[in-house]
Amino acid sequence: MTTPIYYVNDAPHIGHAYTTLACDVLARFKRLDGFDVKFLTGTDEHGQKVEKSALAAGVDPKAFTDKVSQNFRDLADLMNFTHDDFIRTTEERHKHAVQDLWQKLMEKEEIYLDSYSGWYAVRDEAFYGEGELTDGPDGKKIAPSGAEVEWVEEPSYFFRLSTWGDKLLEFYDANPDFIAPQSRRNEVISFVKGGLRDLSVSRTTFKWGIPVPGDDEHIMYVWLDALTNYITGVGYPETESGEYAKYWPCDLHMVGKDILRFHAVYWPAFLLAAGLEAPKRVYAHGWWTNEGEKISKSFGNVIDPHDLVARYGLDQVRYFLLREVPFGNDGDFSHQAMVNRMNGELANDLGNLAQRVLSMVAKNCDGKLPVHGEFTDDDNRLLDAAGLLLEQLRDAIDRQSFNEGLEMVWVVIRAANGYVDSQAPWKLKKEDPQRMATVLYVLPEVIRRIALVLQPFMPDTMARMLDQLAIDPGKRSFACFGEGHSLLPGTTLPKPEGVFPRFVEEEV
Repeated sequence: MTTPIYYVNDAPHIGHAYTTLACDVLARFKRLDGFDVKFLTGTDEHGQKVEKSALAAGVDPKAFTDKVSQNFRDLADLMNFTHDDFIRTTEERHKHAVQDLWQKLMEKEEIYLDSYSGWYAVRDEAFYGEGELTDGPDGKKIAPSGAEVEWVEEPSYFFRLSTWGDKLLEFYDANPDFIAPQSRRNEVISFVKGGLRDLSVSRTTFKWGIPVPGDDEHIMYVWLDALTNYITGVGYPETESGEYAKYWPCDLHMVGKDILRFHAVYWPAFLLAAGLEAPKRVYAHGWWTNEGEKISKSFGNVIDPHDLVARYGLDQVRYFLLREVPFGNDGDFSHQAMVNRMNGELANDLGNLAQRVLSMVAKNCDGKLPVHGEFTDDDNRLLDAAGLLLEQLRDAIDRQSFNEGLEMVWVVIRAANGYVDSQAPWKLKKEDPQRMATVLYVLPEVIRRIALVLQPFMPDTMARMLDQLAIDPGKRSFACFGEGHSLLPGTTLPKPEGVFPRFVEEEV
């Protein structure tokens, strides 16, 4: 699975963290479920926009990209991401891969030399047709993204994209899960049905890029360069063995909705034209706003993940970003919503459940898991609900429905809190000690299953919760989820400690 490679013309923000977080949760989940995972991320370091940013900073492009690329590595460390490879498009392995792909396309006569005249947005590194543009207040033409476009005339190599419309539609029809969510699939199909034009794939007006093989006057168009990173990361052009043979076609490209066209139209066309397999799925998620306002550097409301983590805590931020809105939709970040999730769901629902249950075990059972009696219908109902969580989350994760998966877990957490209140083990201590023991066995076992499935979302805090249940680190994979791995009565538990402190509202 892959993130987009992030463009190094500026500092990382919440959108970068969000995309990679979704991949990280998916990668962690699959590893815990016994899968061999290759998780790739990295930085996109060529193009006119980078060249201009470096010039503005007074440094050469390589020095500029070295510095900014490190910012994205630092973000990955901050957010506790578990990528297996970090690729930079300035690496020699990538240059080798891109030039090999270019030569394959040339050999198959999918690329030809001509001249280009048209509208180009430096900010997007994208070409636009006249019909896609609107007039800005100063008379300048504006792309659908809001970027200004400029008229470009220069010699260019072209990819025969116009010949791929029907083939792409056939491919989408044969692979209905290739584009997700469904609304994005409909957008792409509509775009392709509207007709495709041949795509300019080289530039001559700037030099910061990978040279076209055999024609150093041209550098490769940044999207052909950038998209190829996905196969560079698995060892292309070696295709018969190694990681390419093992991991390609990619199971999932995770992207923001603004770059879906490149991944769902251009990329499969490039690959199929070269005789290579297309990825299995491209998922385009939505954008975040900030307190109802569009996020923009010019507005001064960019959300820095470092600030969020420093203020609220790492796992709290990881949880919020995938909990607050259905994945795929646009979402609005607000500090009040963050605090509400932290205090209502993390501190009150889950944190308080674990703290009071384990405190009762410590106080009433000499700090050991009690020996349970026969389970009642109430006990089995709660245990069964917790026992279904893994299968439910497998389905949700495979559909990238992170919010839905978390809601399934919270249904069980709320049921467990209701069970504590209805069973009232503090009363049972005098009235029916054996029943109290059963209740205080059922609840830690339910907490164990909850903590296991929440590990991909909140790895640090769930590790601490599993520590408090005395779960051996070697028994935290999903292979140990079922009844055969239930808690052992008589196990001594460490002193319980809260893992989700409440956030004081006045600090907002």
